[in-house]
Amino acid sequence: MASVISCFLPNAEYDRAAKGLLGAAEKMAQDLGTSHVAVCAGSAERLLQNAVRHADRVIRLQCAELSADRPESCLSSLHAACEGLDAKAVLLGQDAWSQELAPRLGRRLNGCAIGDAQAIEVVGGAIRITRSVYGGKAVAIVQANTSPAVVWIRDRAFESAAEREMLAGLETLAVTASGNVDATQVTGRHTQSDSDVRLEDASVIVSGGRGLAGPEPFEELKQLAVLINGEVAASRAAVDAGWVAPDLLVGQTGKKVAPELYVAIGISGASQHLMGISDAKVVAAVNTDADAPIFKHCQFGLVEDWKNVIGPLKARISAMS
Repeated sequence: MASVISCFLPNAEYDRAAKGLLGAAEKMAQDLGTSHVAVCAGSAERLLQNAVRHADRVIRLQCAELSADRPESCLSSLHAACEGLDAKAVLLGQDAWSQELAPRLGRRLNGCAIGDAQAIEVVGGAIRITRSVYGGKAVAIVQANTSPAVVWIRDRAFESAAEREMLAGLETLAVTASGNVDATQVTGRHTQSDSDVRLEDASVIVSGGRGLAGPEPFEELKQLAVLINGEVAASRAAVDAGWVAPDLLVGQTGKKVAPELYVAIGISGASQHLMGISDAKVVAAVNTDADAPIFKHCQFGLVEDWKNVIGPLKARISAMS
């Protein structure tokens, strides 16, 4: 039977991103009239146990060479699994390895690859992907004319499907990685942030930009973020200036976030930054420039010096708590 496959790489957790991926694959399978198969390459046990409530089949790949740091072994294993499932579509997440593997897997399956999917629809049996182009200035609808369509989807752009009674048992498939599985090697690691929460998972984000004029104001932003149970982020200008760590960057070349509330302080709103926050539910902005592009893309805007806003805002929130 034809299938839609959701793929999870080693170290994948049962988090909001995974639930969105499962939900996207489940809906797509319903629209195409196919089954939903979850293929887990060395993923966390909790993900495996919960995937059976979303998919018609759950396959755990067993391969001695599988590792999150060895993309070639993941590619070879996923190819071996997908090849025998008559896939109409293969969905992967937004992590760096998935983005690297998607086009390579599409080529091996003699299909096509499309990235950064914000929405997926089936029209007359054809798969159409909505994605941002030109740095977020426009939206393109791309139709997959070759099957399978291998697509990596944007985190938090898709709703999680409701968990149901167990649909499938957990199958184990032994595969052998082919080719040079050591072609890519991780030579070292460096932890840039001590935050326990990924920006992609944060429901509230307080972000600073060039208008803060230095690293010290970010301490005030952190205090505000703590008061509203949020996380701190930054624009490219603040990161390039060395005021904050690179892992706090939000934008086209940084994190793409989808919080319930995004507070932009001293951020003008370049198209690259706006692309990174396009999925935010509510955007509030504070900037001294009334003509800043951010004001055309926010629900709440205040033309004011941030120094006259943050202090009173913190005091008001503290008084209410």
